[in-house]
Amino acid sequence: MSGTTISIRSSDGGKFHCYLVTPKTDDPVPAVVLASAVHGVDADIRAIADEFAAHGFIAAAPDLFWRSVPGPLSRGDDRAVQRSQPRREKINAGEGDMADTLAHLSTLLKFNGRAVAMGFCYGGPYAILGPKCLGYAAGISCHGTQMLDYIQELDGVGEPVCVFWGDHDHRAPAELRDAYRAIPSRMKNVEVHIFPDVLHGYMMRGNPNAFDPVARDVSMRRALEILDGLSDGRIPQLLRQDSNI
Repeated sequence: MSGTTISIRSSDGGKFHCYLVTPKTDDPVPAVVLASAVHGVDADIRAIADEFAAHGFIAAAPDLFWRSVPGPLSRGDDRAVQRSQPRREKINAGEGDMADTLAHLSTLLKFNGRAVAMGFCYGGPYAILGPKCLGYAAGISCHGTQMLDYIQELDGVGEPVCVFWGDHDHRAPAELRDAYRAIPSRMKNVEVHIFPDVLHGYMMRGNPNAFDPVARDVSMRRALEILDGLSDGRIPQLLRQDSNI
């Protein structure tokens, strides 16, 4: 299953591209909005979106970099890192894009009104910001970066939040992982899972040095379970809240 690239009007003015895939179903279903790494909506992100749609869910991936250098960039392109800085400023601007994408989904007859914000690397913070202040029903982060800057944003979040890292992730040092692993004991809606011997970027087949099919499958399976829980209004059941998988 493959999707199409649409244009979404920004609430700040202008338009941005978004890769959108809708499943073959007559029933309203949840959606997942993918917040990409600095490389943008590349083949890896589109493949993940297609996979979610093949399982019966709407998937959207907005171009969070349209204000500077739009579109996907290769892993060897220095502009990918440059366009993501200054990080807090760029993440703040992208909040509007994530909200506008959700607003567009609300116009689709197939959307049931509940969506997951799923972030990768650069997009990881939206797993927290999505449920915190953007109207998302859950958040998932896979090898998210700059996450220590957003740990306090979890305060007051009641929706499910699921965080994955590898223990060999150079962008997630032990201090960061330990800080997050302390959270589930006081916040039952938060899961933190650490994969042994897994590197940064394990979700991306286009990064063969880091890609880990087992870790990717576990992360996708958990995401699908959360989406299943949003299909009928149930609160998705948590896995063990702090685990080495």
